Amino acid sequence: MEIAILGYGVVGSGAYEILNKSGYKVKKVLDIRPHDELGDALTANYDDILNDKDIKIVAEAIGGLEPAHTFVVKALKAGKHVVSSNKHLICEYYDELHDLACKNNVTLRFTSAVGGGIPWLYNLKRTLRGDEVSKIMGIMNGTTNFILDAMITDSRDFGDVLKEAQALGYAEANPSADIDGLDVARKTAISSSIAFDTTVKENDVDIFSLRNITKSDIDYISEKLGKTVRYMGFGVRNDDTISCFVEPVLLSLASLEANVNKNFNIISLFGNSVGRLSFFGQGAGKYPTGHALASDVIDIYNGARETYKLNKSVSVDNDKCERKYYLRANTLPSSDIIDSYECVGSSYYIITNKMKVSAMHSLAKSILESDPLAFFAGIEE
Repeated sequence: MEIAILGYGVVGSGAYEILNKSGYKVKKVLDIRPHDELGDALTANYDDILNDKDIKIVAEAIGGLEPAHTFVVKALKAGKHVVSSNKHLICEYYDELHDLACKNNVTLRFTSAVGGGIPWLYNLKRTLRGDEVSKIMGIMNGTTNFILDAMITDSRDFGDVLKEAQALGYAEANPSADIDGLDVARKTAISSSIAFDTTVKENDVDIFSLRNITKSDIDYISEKLGKTVRYMGFGVRNDDTISCFVEPVLLSLASLEANVNKNFNIISLFGNSVGRLSFFGQGAGKYPTGHALASDVIDIYNGARETYKLNKSVSVDNDKCERKYYLRANTLPSSDIIDSYECVGSSYYIITNKMKVSAMHSLAKSILESDPLAFFAGIEE
């Protein structure tokens, strides 16, 4: 059984090194750039992999939707097992790819798509064999956690820390996927799909960006409320629906999440029998994510065939989840949602009554039209 890797960037090269060091030879690597160290293993022609009947496992580390989607579809139709680190691909096309894997009697796995080197999805799926999960939540993006940690620890401005994150390679030149929550939304959708045995799409998830947080928010949250803030994704089981959302969150200083620093991640599940299980580690990077991708390859190489089956049709309804919110704005919203407020300078610092998640996200969109620098954060109890 031979192995091929699609893409020799950060994750693909990490997986290649780990597999070779572990005794699993990679026969072909697809990349259009020269890599002398790969020798004859390097190819720029996907047909060299697709038509090689000895290659039975294809590890996709290209990223994005195309050509990754086309390549993975062709691999599955050719009867090859596929592993992927591509959260965008899995979030967008999981139903199609899962059905193709089943139809062609092969396995599709994507442990590395959420949490990087953290064995989160693997242990989430394992927990579900004998338990029901009521909630998942976590810090799932290292860039935003790095920014918040530096703002809190060093009293720095958002823009200043963002530039450092970009210089260190934590954030892209266009950081929108990180700071505007798309990355976390995809990871939350995938995690919720597995946790609740359904299919959640990226556009099912309500998102509020982190980009409007300021030093004044950090100071107020710390000095007046005695809390800290992190950027998190949530999936919650309701009676007959689920709620999925991404937003900044106010947390107790004693919480696990409050003590996750720099670019580390933590993701937790809450099981009815097992209680809370939390998984901490590097959420991205060449070797952490490469290791997770390689681990899926090794599992399949050694006979594992289980895939993630999503059987139920469960709707996402953020009307069913309620929490209090912290809101900073230049005008007061309707009094019926306000629990308390304080005016400092030209800004109102507001704590809301408990309100529906969907209502808060809708209100925020309305407020941003006239106050584009407004900010809110959920309050985790």
